[in-house]
Amino acid sequence: MPLHTLVDFDPNYQQILDGDDVKWLEVYTEEGQKVGTVTDALLDREGRFRYLVIDYRFDATGKQILIPIGLARIDDDRRRIYVNDLSYAQVARLPEYSDRHAVDYDYEERVRNVYRTTNEQGIGSERETYNYQQDASLYNLNEQNHLTFKLYEERLIANKKRVKAGEVAIGKLVETEIERVEMPITKERLVIERLPASDTNIVASDVPMFAEGEIARVELHAETPEIYKEAFVREEVTVKKIIEQDLVEATESVRHQELDVTVKGQPDVDVVNRIRDRD
Repeated sequence: MPLHTLVDFDPNYQQILDGDDVKWLEVYTEEGQKVGTVTDALLDREGRFRYLVIDYRFDATGKQILIPIGLARIDDDRRRIYVNDLSYAQVARLPEYSDRHAVDYDYEERVRNVYRTTNEQGIGSERETYNYQQDASLYNLNEQNHLTFKLYEERLIANKKRVKAGEVAIGKLVETEIERVEMPITKERLVIERLPASDTNIVASDVPMFAEGEIARVELHAETPEIYKEAFVREEVTVKKIIEQDLVEATESVRHQELDVTVKGQPDVDVVNRIRDRD
């Protein structure tokens, strides 16, 4: 059964995979040891993945090898591929892969025999009747991880963060203005009244009349204004923050993927809908 690389099988394979390209994913052992990078994949004529092409780089050893898809576990979250039981001894016995040489039945048998157990050696000796189901442990076509398409959708995620909207500076300024005040004051004024004397008011001769130096003193008083300044509390200002809520609406277009099933021929296909409504 002839095998094809991704580009040979479909030059636009990246559009079909919608960006989930297995190329250049890093390959690790289950113990977390990095052993190489995926450079390509080999598919059969029905488009089933059969092998991953690994650029093996470990312990100063480097060559391209084939790993049956059933031995690989893809970690979508970490964008890694994990390989079960890939030992240095296995790599040393694996034939080196090159896209310049065809991958025929004999080449595949050399690859499969490295991964097969001792009891399984020669299980695929019938060239004309060989089926990949005979090496289910290597290709594991029924494993859920290898037959599951993931349909993606975009969702609007509403979140909020606290940012500085502004700043208000509150201080005191001293302003000067002219203020006028009026107040009444009193003062004393001396009134001298002169009255004519009567003719009958005769002064006795023994009373000194023309002596000099006789003075009468009268004190006059007056109020004077006293203006001064005192400080009073004019008003009190209270500063506090009030939390208010506004409702912000956002509209954005989101995408989601729908399953597109193309059937060739007349196979029996059942589509079971087990999709649960998300919360």
